[in-house]
Amino acid sequence: MWFWAWSAPIKGGNIINTQSLGARLTDARSVWIATIAIPLLLLAPAFWNGYPLLQWDTGGYLARWYEGYLVPSRSTVFGIYLHVGETSDFWLNLGIQTLATLWILQLTLRVLDLARPVRLIAISLALIATTALPWLASMLLTDIFAGLSVLALFILILHGERISTLEKAVLFAFIAFSAATHSATLAVLLGLCCVGWMLRPWLGRRIPVAGLVQGSLTTVAGAAMLLAANFALSGQLAWTPGGYGVAFGRMLQDGIVAQYLHDHCATEQLKLCPYRNELPPTADDFLWGNSMFNTLGRFKGLNDEMGTIVLRSLAEYPEWQAKAALAATADQLVHVATGEGTNGWIPHTYGIIERYIPKQVRPMHAARQQRGHLDFTAVNRIHVPVALGSMLLVVILFGRGLWQRRLDDLTLLAGTVTLALLGNAFVCGVISGPHDRYGARMVWVATFVVLIAAVRAFARDEADDLFSPRQEVDDPGLVDLVADRPHVIAVRNVEHLRTRNDPAER
Repeated sequence: MWFWAWSAPIKGGNIINTQSLGARLTDARSVWIATIAIPLLLLAPAFWNGYPLLQWDTGGYLARWYEGYLVPSRSTVFGIYLHVGETSDFWLNLGIQTLATLWILQLTLRVLDLARPVRLIAISLALIATTALPWLASMLLTDIFAGLSVLALFILILHGERISTLEKAVLFAFIAFSAATHSATLAVLLGLCCVGWMLRPWLGRRIPVAGLVQGSLTTVAGAAMLLAANFALSGQLAWTPGGYGVAFGRMLQDGIVAQYLHDHCATEQLKLCPYRNELPPTADDFLWGNSMFNTLGRFKGLNDEMGTIVLRSLAEYPEWQAKAALAATADQLVHVATGEGTNGWIPHTYGIIERYIPKQVRPMHAARQQRGHLDFTAVNRIHVPVALGSMLLVVILFGRGLWQRRLDDLTLLAGTVTLALLGNAFVCGVISGPHDRYGARMVWVATFVVLIAAVRAFARDEADDLFSPRQEVDDPGLVDLVADRPHVIAVRNVEHLRTRNDPAER
């Protein structure tokens, strides 16, 4: 299955000779190497750690199964997913994450006609060495699904006719699950679908209606999945709470909350008024530190008041809010360092595991992460410049395609990733405030696109070297092999072309 999914037609058509057989055996060996080596390398951080990597938010997701109530920004769907892997010390979860990563990477290459195992191996090794991808795959957190779901949505909408019905069904379920794991991921995917519908009148068949319908339905299915899980675990048919609280934290950080309290405390009885001169400087200090937020009952005690302040400040300070939103989006775009919330003390996650999964306390505390051996300083000397450079190059690839009016697959992929990066920066920066974690979970996809562009350019040059001048084939029924890239074979006086989406590309 893996061999035929990855291998492109062997040069020389259907001729079975020593050269083509050797090529197929080489591809078969490469497939086995890729299938075994890539997942192991993606899990290298977890193997080195001796336990799946934990993050500050991991405990909140784990607790959802046991506590039976909803808490802000902690998806019950992802909580159930983690619970399924508890008996394996969560290695089952990491296995699912790495295999999903391998599958979507190779599926992307396949629909872009770059399906060679050696190319997948080379691209994967580059991603593992220069991006946050292996750290995301080795961590018990929703972040790995953010970037993967963007690639999956691209394949489902634009290249659904190039994959099997089973693959489309699995992609649909994967995207829906990813959307249900985090509201920001759902928002980015929904935004991409909306842009697709808006652009379709101009792009026509480049964006199939059937693909757009399927892609849009994934977000509906993800929302339904989350509502069903919330109801099953808490008895409430409600969305995951906390939206107002997170937005409130960002406005507090920008000084908008302090200004609102200054303007209204003389006429309104607000719980925060006695503390208006003591507000902490950051959202994290307010929501997760030892602040008046705890004194006033946290989300349960302050949610209504925070919602009121958020909505009214939007109406009263629109220009300030717009400038703050733009600044937060721009700031989020350059926050791309790996490891935020992972290399420090995370007592809440430790406490949840100690309380509800005592069998895992010993291996958890024996891990290098819990002994203070995790430091991303050296890693980020590579990751940060690669991430920033990749974002710039993706925008250039997209812009060049538009300038040349060449809306090929690579231009559409670069455009999709550019919009996803902007959407992610806007949603996370404006709602939650800029954090490195939000950038790192998405920016590796930009590096992937840049590597695809490099491989495609190399493959084109390689094809030109191989097939110019004409290469004769031994079989008298085949005159010559014209080119590998368009896959055109001239048989006497008849040309057989592989089916393409657009007649103009044939």
